[in-house]
Amino acid sequence: MGSGILFSYPQLATLAGLQGVIVYGFSSSFSLLIFAALVPIIRKKCPQGFVLTEWARQRFGAVAALYLGALTLLTLFLYMVAELSAIGQVINALTGLYGLPILIVECAVTTIYTSLGGFTISFLTDNVQGVMVTCLIVIAAITIGAKVELQPDLIRDSPLLDASLIGWQIIYILPVALLTNQFFLANFWLRAFASRTDKDLWLGIGVASVVIFCVLVLVGLTGLFATWSGAYPGDPPAEDGSVAFFLLLGQLPSWVVGIVVVMVVTLSTAAFDSLQSAMVSSASNDVFRNRLGIWWIRAGVVLIIIPVVVIAIQAPGILQIYLISDLLSAAVIPVLVIGLSERFYFWRGFEVVVGGLGGILTVFVFGTIYYGTAKQGGELILLQQGLYTGDWGAFGAFVAAPAGGVVWGCIALGVRLAFQFLQSRLQGRRFDALDRPVEVQSEYDSFQEETAVTRDEVPMPKVTGKFF
Repeated sequence: MGSGILFSYPQLATLAGLQGVIVYGFSSSFSLLIFAALVPIIRKKCPQGFVLTEWARQRFGAVAALYLGALTLLTLFLYMVAELSAIGQVINALTGLYGLPILIVECAVTTIYTSLGGFTISFLTDNVQGVMVTCLIVIAAITIGAKVELQPDLIRDSPLLDASLIGWQIIYILPVALLTNQFFLANFWLRAFASRTDKDLWLGIGVASVVIFCVLVLVGLTGLFATWSGAYPGDPPAEDGSVAFFLLLGQLPSWVVGIVVVMVVTLSTAAFDSLQSAMVSSASNDVFRNRLGIWWIRAGVVLIIIPVVVIAIQAPGILQIYLISDLLSAAVIPVLVIGLSERFYFWRGFEVVVGGLGGILTVFVFGTIYYGTAKQGGELILLQQGLYTGDWGAFGAFVAAPAGGVVWGCIALGVRLAFQFLQSRLQGRRFDALDRPVEVQSEYDSFQEETAVTRDEVPMPKVTGKFF
């Protein structure tokens, strides 16, 4: 969790009320259980894998793996932009200082210690982050309870305890968006594959989901408290709802604000170093197949941080950045996970790539038809109007992306099979596109039985799946 949670969760609270806070917290935390469900399956299919793209390469071929790797790097890039944008806005909101120097210092510090300590140091900062989050929640809860005065008239007149259109829409949007987006967060896959056993994985993620849910709901409630105390204006608001948390802090003593600044910077640093390490790992393994020296990779990530900082200074709302990433993943992931089922052994990389791109195209087509102009259809892909538009645009986009992706994937399957059938007839050979492939897993099992080695000692297979 980075400092972005201090913007996005209170902002949604001002839009969708208590219903939105609970749905957002539930979707963000319990979607992590997908790792506990899928990592054991992928471990069995790809024992030496440590990120999702290892399995994708083995199952769908090099082209699909590069495609997925590129999308992973793009997602990490957007999360880095969101994190730096958030901490810059935090510093500006709490101290009035320009955030750029803080961003530069944070990037320099995380680059130095992740270069020296690798992903191990990122695990260590996670523990520090956990302590800081706990302290932040305790201090904020006590001081808000003691110092902030809620106004009964504002609570009574507020619609934030009632159900709303956006509140009902996000019951579908957020689970789909966040569940699929987790697949592109390589820092999560690295942690999941680092677990010793599947039991440890379920236990760790189960505990984490409960704790994260409590933290996120408490952070989101500050949006309600800001509204009910009068710190955040009503309708029409004079301030963006994303700053509701900081407007509430304005009612607290200055020493509390100082502690919050220190803890939020620590929170941001721990999140940002995980994203950096994940980008290094993904670029090295997915793009260059570990053939390029790690220091060249780290140097490349440092260069990428430069545009990250530039964009972060001028970035739109934090919630919008997350939503762009979510819509992309909603189009790509459904056609990818079909390959986990043995029943769809004939599903190949061509379907995955065409389906993912087709899902984004479907969003554009839906937006053009719904709004009546191609310009607004293109803007819907970037969700420029945000999550709350007062209409069904955003909801339709998150329906069109996964549904369109699967439809386009099936169309691609039909085109591929038709082409291969015609090709086999012209070449006078048997049509074998629907033949079940040789199972690589049996080779692993027999190797382990014959040599009595552990899973970690089993060599990687020299197998690459078929793209077409």
